[in-house]
Amino acid sequence: MDDAREPGHLNPPQRLHLLTSCQYADKLLSEIETTLAASLSKSPFPRFKPDISLAEAKLVQDYIARMRAQLVRILDSQGVSIPAPHIGSLHSIRVTLGFVDIAFDECRPKRMRGYGELSSTAATGIAGLVDEMKGIVSRLDSYLAQGLSGDLEKRLRRLEEAGGDIALVQAVERAIHRHGLVEFRPALGTIIDRLESNALEIAVFGRVSSGKSSLLNHIVGQDLLPVGVNPITAVPTRLAYGPEPRATAWFADRKPEQFGIERLAEFVTEQHNPSNAQHVTRIVVELPAQRLREGVVYVDTPGLGSLATSGAAETKAYLPRCDLGVVLIDAGSTLTEDDLATVQTLYDAGIPASVLLSKADLLAPADRDRALQYVAGHIRSDLGLDLPVHAISIKGEYRGLLEKWLDTEILPLYDRHAELARQSLNRKIGALRLGVEAALQARLKRSGSGGLAARIDAGKLQDLETELRTAAGRIAQARTKCIEMTDTLRECADSLIRTAARNLVDAGDSGPAATGEDRLKNTLERAAAEPTAQIASAIQEAARNVGSALANTATALDLGNRPRIIGTGEHSTAVQRSPLM
Repeated sequence: MDDAREPGHLNPPQRLHLLTSCQYADKLLSEIETTLAASLSKSPFPRFKPDISLAEAKLVQDYIARMRAQLVRILDSQGVSIPAPHIGSLHSIRVTLGFVDIAFDECRPKRMRGYGELSSTAATGIAGLVDEMKGIVSRLDSYLAQGLSGDLEKRLRRLEEAGGDIALVQAVERAIHRHGLVEFRPALGTIIDRLESNALEIAVFGRVSSGKSSLLNHIVGQDLLPVGVNPITAVPTRLAYGPEPRATAWFADRKPEQFGIERLAEFVTEQHNPSNAQHVTRIVVELPAQRLREGVVYVDTPGLGSLATSGAAETKAYLPRCDLGVVLIDAGSTLTEDDLATVQTLYDAGIPASVLLSKADLLAPADRDRALQYVAGHIRSDLGLDLPVHAISIKGEYRGLLEKWLDTEILPLYDRHAELARQSLNRKIGALRLGVEAALQARLKRSGSGGLAARIDAGKLQDLETELRTAAGRIAQARTKCIEMTDTLRECADSLIRTAARNLVDAGDSGPAATGEDRLKNTLERAAAEPTAQIASAIQEAARNVGSALANTATALDLGNRPRIIGTGEHSTAVQRSPLM
């Protein structure tokens, strides 16, 4: 029986299930190809609406080829022989991708155990395999969900005909297209968007209820954006100058709609548009506001943090697009990992950041100074960035703090908006070029006769891939364990509270009121301490494993001198940090 499990540690029924799941996934991928062909067909009786561009079709084909190549490697790693072949649109593709995702989900270890006992080593490997394939499917689905504007080559040609100096961008686009570097297409699309509009975008980021909308309402001089503790959904909302107040919303599944600015809440709040049920892709509000000027656009982004909804994903995807990021830290709360991650992501993308301590009216002057020093100190120690932090407020006598920041830091940028937008665009183009060059150099090093292929044999490469996949599997297992422990703790909350209350009653009311509160607090903390420690331990162990695997791979592949590839999701690029404007 042990021999039957070599080399992939799966028994024959498990291997057969893996094979049939991969075959089914490949069948679904073939259906996507059929949809693509039908949607791009010139038939007089088309089956689908021609709503997918050539650029999107090429990206889908590139991802399908990548998934199929990975399927072969997965089956080979598990010792599964591939039988000889015997059988020689956007919405449809995303629906079918959902079934592809389900097919791989059915191979998770807990489902594999229905075909026989699964060793811990095999379970970890299978978890990594599943997450690897589901990740590819998810990235393709996310790209399609973004509605990234269509044929990049045609848009570049139009810019060139308009007299734009875009030779470098065209060269990068050709390299991306020729070599199938699909991961760089979203970043290229962002650059082309900015080439088509030379506005300077100042985006405001922060956690839910940190004061973003209130700040922008003050800048435009009216209560335009909804405020409150409820998270804002949909997409980043752009505020631009216009001769008359009006708003326009773009949607993924219908034509754009113009509406009165008094209806804005219908599109951007969780209350009226839960989880972006209206499929809003973009909102622009035009106002004849004194502090808005042609060429300068402010962007209100959905909140980040634990209270945020699906809009947080839109904010993270938008981060690398702006030209200046204003990050609000709530003075009534505390500095969080989300705040630091936002500043880090901006600088990783070569975007200057201005950090504000909002709601400064909640603090006495001495406390305010200590809070400013605390935030600046953590940014310096945690991120290695020496950034000034400004206190602001929109309340009464404290409003002067906000006016001072606007007068000294923001309004002087207006007269230089075209120059600053051009500088920001050049940084983005340079970052993309470096990222594409790094990817091509790595590919050349892997394939060249005197490069990686000559130094590392196939067995070693397979060992490295297995180590990385095992590390990914441990992350997946840690995630599952954390979710299970969190659910268990949540389910027993009522029982814990009843037990603590009963203990208080039994103890009587002999001590001061604070004693009872302390007993209740201590009871709940003790109950939560053990699962909390287990969650932290699982996360730390997974982090150590993946760190070790990445270090081993980098050493074996001689990646120590490569440009640092950084960014958010599909926007990963090799960049250098940029000084504040």
